[in-house]
Amino acid sequence: MPRRRKPDSPFKRFNSSPVVIRLVVMMYVRFPLGLRNVEDLLFERGIDICHETVRFWWNRFGPMFAADIKRQRISRMRDFTHWRWHLDEVFVKINGETHYLWRAVDHEGEILESYVTKKRDKSAALRFFKKTLKRHGRAETIVTDGLKSYPAAMRELDIENWREMGRWLNNRAENSHLPFRRRERVMQRYRRMKSLQKFASVHANFYNHFDTQRHLVNRQTYKAARSAALAEWQKLAA
Repeated sequence: MPRRRKPDSPFKRFNSSPVVIRLVVMMYVRFPLGLRNVEDLLFERGIDICHETVRFWWNRFGPMFAADIKRQRISRMRDFTHWRWHLDEVFVKINGETHYLWRAVDHEGEILESYVTKKRDKSAALRFFKKTLKRHGRAETIVTDGLKSYPAAMRELDIENWREMGRWLNNRAENSHLPFRRRERVMQRYRRMKSLQKFASVHANFYNHFDTQRHLVNRQTYKAARSAALAEWQKLAA
């Protein structure tokens, strides 16, 4: 029986260390830093790279790291059906034209799905629901705002009885937009829907991975969770 060939490393043809590449991608996506900010911070550590290298590496490896994170988290959490989802959409400008970033957040603040559309009508909401339900299974309750596209799409999927709406109930989803908004200001908006969709998805998975809920736990628990997240990060694409 022929031996199974070991898959090539994604870092195979790169002169830089995988540790450096992971550090560059993490700094750019996780923190509200520009390309040149990352370049300057790395130079202080003795790592001399161009800001265009930062752009190339995050475009090349960011989606791959995010996919690994998402795959692991979905496999661990898919059996939990007693979830409360919070759905909301945020306005984003692309070349002066308003687009909508739909986001689903669970009851613990973890971002489940991000989806960009030009409109926020029934068909856009339906695509968003189908995408989220396919990847994350069913929810016990779905909290939305008063947008009429939500009940219209939920009726078609026969899940209207899952809906819940009320004042302040959807604060979880609205507060989850804040890290993305900070990142958006640094990037000085977006030029294409594809770029927005790509970065929103990558940023959401990085945020989930490093979000240790430090305001809910003591210092010792927070340090242990942070160390575990960093250790797991170092194993990505290993």
